[in-house]
Amino acid sequence: MNRICTPLRVVGVLTFCLATASLATAQTDSSTIQPDGTAIVTRIVPVPKTISPEAQRMLARQVSDAAVPQTLAERRTHTDEWQNRTGKVFQQKYPVTVETGEIAGVPVRIVTPLTVPAAKRDRVLINLHGGGFNSDSGSLTESIPVAFLTQTKVVAVLYRLAPEHPFPAALDDSIAVYRELLKTHKPENIGIFGTSAGAILTGEVAVRIRDLGVPLPKALGIFSGFGDFSTSGDSTALYALNGFSGHLDPPQAKDAGTDEYAAKLSLKDPSLSILYANLHGLPSTLFITSGRDMLLSGTTILQRAFLRAGDDAPLVVFEALPHAFWNDPSLPETREANEVMANFFDSRLGKHQ
Repeated sequence: MNRICTPLRVVGVLTFCLATASLATAQTDSSTIQPDGTAIVTRIVPVPKTISPEAQRMLARQVSDAAVPQTLAERRTHTDEWQNRTGKVFQQKYPVTVETGEIAGVPVRIVTPLTVPAAKRDRVLINLHGGGFNSDSGSLTESIPVAFLTQTKVVAVLYRLAPEHPFPAALDDSIAVYRELLKTHKPENIGIFGTSAGAILTGEVAVRIRDLGVPLPKALGIFSGFGDFSTSGDSTALYALNGFSGHLDPPQAKDAGTDEYAAKLSLKDPSLSILYANLHGLPSTLFITSGRDMLLSGTTILQRAFLRAGDDAPLVVFEALPHAFWNDPSLPETREANEVMANFFDSRLGKHQ
């Protein structure tokens, strides 16, 4: 069977290709490294057989590389509709109750398992959802499976969104909810976790809590995030939201004022980019990412910083899957990722140093 490498994307000077069967012309992989280290490459990337058939089919979906402009209102409408629709799918797989409310004046979703054992009634998990800081892409899909699998109530914080409310609005809202929950829960019975923007915010919350002298939660979950707004990791030049498929802009240098969440704050301010903060003494933190995650670099760079600081920071990397794949209820790997998250919190919460 002959194969031809048909261009999938040009990312700056990086060209990626799909392997196409039954075509007459064969092409091999190639690479040229320029004097400054810039790579000009062509690669044939087969769909790996090391992932589930469902994941293989997901990676085979074709998403246009063309940019499709979307207003913020359109994005929020789309993510809200998707979150409600997919949240119902998760709720069928993981039966829980979902209520809305307020804690410390901040709107929240309260996700409660149908059965909570007596030993776990004093525990609570706080979810800081993803969505690029400008929409809600996870308050249901991130919270429902973890609540069910841990048999622990999850409070999903519906923090204020950028650009209307830039940093530190989301941080302030999250800390307000945490401090209120401290009135009814011991810190060793609290965990905080988030995906993407929520993963970034989880790290920011932990550093701010520590600096305020407020008791730290027992465990954190940083799932596909980063700790440095000032630079782009290698994976952002390789992968779009859907991995190899979909529109991708070349990485560009960032300056203060170019990020809607950071607003005019220095992108290396340690309260924003915790890679520049003192990370010593932070709670046990689980890091999760995947092989085609656009934030693979950011997640692993931050995890190594936690290790250098002497923190407990296990890392799990799933093969080949794209950014925040655990929001897809059709994948067996989603169940596995959620079980990893749940087992981590079960092993940490309620334990004394």
